[in-house]
Amino acid sequence: MSGVPVFTVEQVRTAESSLLASGEPLMARAAAALAQVVRDEFDRDHAGADARPPRGVPSTHAQHVLVLAGSGDNGGDALYAAALLADEMDVDVLTVGARVHETGLATALGAGARRVELPAVREGAVDYDLVLDGILGIGATKDPTLRGTAREAVQALLPAVADGRSRVIAVDLPSGLHPDTGAAGDIVMPASVTVTFGAVKAGLTRDRGPALAGEVVLADIGLGPELDGFAPVGEVTVSRVVRHRSGR
Repeated sequence: MSGVPVFTVEQVRTAESSLLASGEPLMARAAAALAQVVRDEFDRDHAGADARPPRGVPSTHAQHVLVLAGSGDNGGDALYAAALLADEMDVDVLTVGARVHETGLATALGAGARRVELPAVREGAVDYDLVLDGILGIGATKDPTLRGTAREAVQALLPAVADGRSRVIAVDLPSGLHPDTGAAGDIVMPASVTVTFGAVKAGLTRDRGPALAGEVVLADIGLGPELDGFAPVGEVTVSRVVRHRSGR
């Protein structure tokens, strides 16, 4: 367990902006951390049984992952993570936004992930061991309400999530949770684990945030020096910190 500072969306966006302008691969770092946490979750499940096999070797355990990819950077993070995982487990991708990160989607499909549509998810929700929730992130400060295909997909998956047949890893934030206030609407995707990038967002620590986020893992994607000039709005204990490799 580690105590880490908490920041607002505005602070995180400002910290990210100069790094993105200089070409730092923040999305690649986020996707790598996300994929590692997915692997770790399966390893933890199978501790004492067969270990997870090397990449490209089929598992003796069912490892069926559904990636929910929204329109923003969270969707891109999830899609690039899907590409990293597709040779190790069965990965389906459901796009739920008005648009999609086209390069991320092409990379995921090229790596072996399969694109599925909402009716198939409704019929096969019980088959997913894990759902990677990349619908909404810090771009949802105005209104985190889930609508359209995203709302329908979450509604279809919630029964399996509620009774433990499917677990959820949230990409940065549980979809439907306000990233600053922690408020949530009537439909929200509760997570077993939330992998939050660069800094813990205030909404994960306020109101409904702690109950919906589950175990919080901080992915260090290199924002630390940029955040040093900001006063944190709190402090929270995370389960662990995943650090990016130098040069990535």
